Amino acid sequence: MEPSVEELIYLDNAATTWPKPESVYLAMVETYRRLGVNPGRSGYDKAIEAGDLLHDLRRRLTRFFGGDEDAPERLCFGYNATDALNLIIYGMVSRGDHIVTTNLEHNSVIRPVNHMVRDYGAEATYVPFDGNGFVDPEDIRKAIKPNTKLVIVNHGSNVIGTVQPLAEIGAVCRSKGVPFAVDTSQTAGAAPIDMTAMNIDAVAFTGHKSLMGCMGIGGICVRKDVDIRQTRSGGTGVRSAYPYHLEEYPYRLEYGSPNMVGVASLQASLDWLEASGGVDVIHAREMALTKRLLDGFAGIDGVITYCCDSLENHISTLIINVAGMDAGDVGIMLDVDFNIATRTGLHCAPLVHKQLGTDKIHGGVRFGIGPFNTEAHIDAAIEAMTEIAARARKAKNRMAVGQDER
Repeated sequence: MEPSVEELIYLDNAATTWPKPESVYLAMVETYRRLGVNPGRSGYDKAIEAGDLLHDLRRRLTRFFGGDEDAPERLCFGYNATDALNLIIYGMVSRGDHIVTTNLEHNSVIRPVNHMVRDYGAEATYVPFDGNGFVDPEDIRKAIKPNTKLVIVNHGSNVIGTVQPLAEIGAVCRSKGVPFAVDTSQTAGAAPIDMTAMNIDAVAFTGHKSLMGCMGIGGICVRKDVDIRQTRSGGTGVRSAYPYHLEEYPYRLEYGSPNMVGVASLQASLDWLEASGGVDVIHAREMALTKRLLDGFAGIDGVITYCCDSLENHISTLIINVAGMDAGDVGIMLDVDFNIATRTGLHCAPLVHKQLGTDKIHGGVRFGIGPFNTEAHIDAAIEAMTEIAARARKAKNRMAVGQDER
């Protein structure tokens, strides 16, 4: 029996999916109890078994992302997508190089890119999105310069939910001979990703969102003809007498002991995704709930939505505002008065809000729908927003009356 959200209506799945499948919780505890040793460090049976579990997950995730199946060692684990994106950016760009990215990015891309510009003399171009929330591949082409060494794009926006045309952008990058990296934080487990078909050279992923694993594990999948420069060094458990960090994958981008609890969670979550019908089936159900939510918001006077006239090429994330209200106040009301969890503010993606103009009103209210949400949750959110918007209208009318009396 899968877990259910009992009292709290959790609509913050874009931050992290919750609850997790029961099988994921059980796998984390049982695997760590039975196999909580360090893989690859010793030759006894449990260490070998732990190593086999780790290597099997490399193979499964390489296949999941459409990477080079004959090179699963190029699936390298880290803490999360932010960790992976830092490794990609600092490991593929040098002084004087040029980076192309977009206004849709999370700070996990914006900040390391900006540090490369400020601290290492790199250049960067941020490509805007159109009125529907999509980046035009032709704008990427126009932004590429002779010294462009990396194009990095957010697959699915954590603010407006739009899913970018990776295959078309990848084709542009391939024609220009520029490496193409993708932030799949919001889409790994929620939308199809095929590195080969989409001409993607490096994928950064995290385990705790739509992949349904735990926090603290993520990583990079790198194509065979692409290298990421080492920016860290440390223990690997092999060739200990060698005085420098190993250059071969996966050790090239992995440091110290792996997160075996996270490995167990992802093994179990991939099983759960497959048993549930796969990414497409889960995504279709989430998008049906997203449409229900959007249709409900459309009937509420004063609720403003962004970049969702169509839900084609979207994930199950919506951002709204209520006319005349601060987004933070709306979020507090949803929490305190209706027991609904959302995320408010700038969502660590300030350039999205700047382009939308919502930066001037402290961002927006984000609803993130996950696999364990129900129609009842959605209807409760619509009812809550109907009440909150009505309160805003009454407050506006009272203020207008007071001004007339003066």
